[in-house]
Amino acid sequence: MIATLHDGAEIEIEAHGDGPALLLPVNAKPAEDGPAAEAMWAWGGEPDLGFNLVNGLKGQFRVIAFDYEGHCLAVPKRDLTPENVVNDFLAVADAAQVESFAYYGYSWLAMVGLQLAIRSDRLKNLVMGGYPPIYGPYREMLVVTETAWEYARNPEPPAENLTPGDWDSATPSANPEQVGQFMVLYQELQEFDDRAVVLDIPSLCFAGSDDAIVYGDKWGGVTVDIAGPLLRNRDEIVAKGWEVRVLDGLDHMSAMRSEVVLPILTGWVGPQG
Repeated sequence: MIATLHDGAEIEIEAHGDGPALLLPVNAKPAEDGPAAEAMWAWGGEPDLGFNLVNGLKGQFRVIAFDYEGHCLAVPKRDLTPENVVNDFLAVADAAQVESFAYYGYSWLAMVGLQLAIRSDRLKNLVMGGYPPIYGPYREMLVVTETAWEYARNPEPPAENLTPGDWDSATPSANPEQVGQFMVLYQELQEFDDRAVVLDIPSLCFAGSDDAIVYGDKWGGVTVDIAGPLLRNRDEIVAKGWEVRVLDGLDHMSAMRSEVVLPILTGWVGPQG
């Protein structure tokens, strides 16, 4: 299946399984072995993450998989606004002939899942991983992204002897168009008040207890704190109707692994109305 996005570009969609519809913005294809996969493992990632998630969920859901992040990197958007992202996701649902659906996203794809929830009544269940539903680090992510954009415009040689996990010393490899679209997204969200959002659908958020990245002066001297809001403001988040899970000892990369996420999704996301 193919969906046409807000800029006229087309994105491939894969549907797997039967049951309630679950929109899943992942690359469902198995990863190829090689240096890229080895580097991802070294940094705590999972090259086959999307493939493993789809295989683990298709027995319970009709999984609508689409690699939105990969598409944006391949076909950068000039206007990656929250409204346009939501319209893109709805276009995916339309192409899959799905009226109502659940959604799971991680990191920035969780963040835009919240935008989907407040802009469309077609979303019936929401799971946000690796991004807090309130007190989100919108300002900090804009600082980091603006800095990355400047580096992309004036590239530096790759860091030597870089230790996996040393995000502060890493050198951006994306081009200005790739980074610039995310700068637009975070700029658009600077006035967004996530504390004012009250959803009327089942909603769950989770993050690793060690999910915080402290950036030095090279990256603007900010801390992107994901776990902190869930730990400090759990009662407030729960009072807004969220189920909150903090995963002990995990960081941003390890909390997104399929062996962590699959039990959460299969045990929680239920049928839609």
